[in-house]
Amino acid sequence: MARDELAARDELAARDELAARDELAGRQGVAALIAAAGLGERLGQGPKAFLDVGGRTLLAWVLDALTPEVDEVLVGVPREHVERVRELHPHARVIVGGVTRQATVAALARATAQPVVLVHDAARPFLDAATVRACVALAREHGAASTVTRVADTLLDVDTGVPVDRERLRAVQTPQAFLRTWLLEAHETAEARGASATDDAGLVRALGRPVQLVLGGAHLFKVTTATDLALARAYAAAIGGPPSVPAGAP
Repeated sequence: MARDELAARDELAARDELAARDELAGRQGVAALIAAAGLGERLGQGPKAFLDVGGRTLLAWVLDALTPEVDEVLVGVPREHVERVRELHPHARVIVGGVTRQATVAALARATAQPVVLVHDAARPFLDAATVRACVALAREHGAASTVTRVADTLLDVDTGVPVDRERLRAVQTPQAFLRTWLLEAHETAEARGASATDDAGLVRALGRPVQLVLGGAHLFKVTTATDLALARAYAAAIGGPPSVPAGAP
C-alpha cells in the first residue's frame, strides 16, 4: 500500500476516534436492544423468547438482567406478539422485529436516540452485570465491543484435516455494545451492499473499525436446540437467579 494511502487511513482513523469521543462527551445514555423476533424453527416450540426456563421466559431473564444496567430497553418481537410483550413488560419499548435478526437490530437501533446501544439475543438468558458493564465501558471509550469466549474443543481444517490453533480463536457471543452512529452506519452500509453477517460486530468490522473484546463464558450460551433448552433449565435451577461472573481478558 502506498505511503499516502496509509497516511490517509491513519488520518481517517484518528478523525473517527475524535468524533467518537466528542459524541460521548456529556452524553452517557445506554439503550439495550434485544433481538427476540426469531420463530424458533430449529427448536420447533414457537418463538424462543417465550420458552419457560425456571418459571420465567427467556425474554424475562434477559430483561431482569438488563433493566437495572441501562437507561432504555427496546425489544423486537414478531408482529403477533407485540401486544402480549407490552402487557407483560410495560417498562420496555416493544417494536415489530424484522424478517432476519439483522433487520430486527437495525430497526431497534433506529428506534432509540441513546448514544450507546447494547445488543443482546433473547435466546441467551444468563446475562451477568459485569459483562454488560465491561462492554458498555469499552464502547464508550473505543466505539465498539463484543463478548467472546475461548474455544474449548479441538478444531480441524475440513479440507486438510490439520488442527487449527485454537489459542488465536474466539467464539463470538452477545452482548455487544456500540456507539449508535457506528451501528447505524454499519447496518445502512450492509443494506446498501446487500451484505449480511451473523453478528453486529462483524458489520462494524466491515467498515474498517476495530471492535474491542470482552471475555464472556459458557454461561452465555445460546438456546438453539432441545439439548440447549434442557441445559438452560438445569442451569436455571442450579443458580436460581442471574449469574454473577466477573468479566476478564479475552
